[in-house]
Amino acid sequence: MSEELLYEDLTDKIIGACHEVFRILGGGFVEHIYQEALAIELTLRNIPYEKEKKLNVVYKGKMLERYYMADFVCYDKIIVELKSVDNLIPEHIGQVLNYLKASGLRLGLLI
Repeated sequence: MSEELLYEDLTDKIIGACHEVFRILGGGFVEHIYQEALAIELTLRNIPYEKEKKLNVVYKGKMLERYYMADFVCYDKIIVELKSVDNLIPEHIGQVLNYLKASGLRLGLLI
């Protein structure tokens, strides 16, 4: 029995772009360097994206002044959050889950 993944073809394209950035740059750079390189790679691959997308938080029908900022939103439906760390921690996962909740989107990639 095979499970269908949400937006599988689109996520494959995004992950392929991320792999290419890491193949070229390797490890050791700060997040902003990878973010800029990924923007170039996404453009080269014709993957639509918004960089540093503002995600508003609403409380009881009122938009808060504070907001989240996702590294990328691709295809208007997939959040891409980059981390330049040795190990992901639960707070990183929580960050992406909060982004999903704030945006109403259904899929986030933590790279």
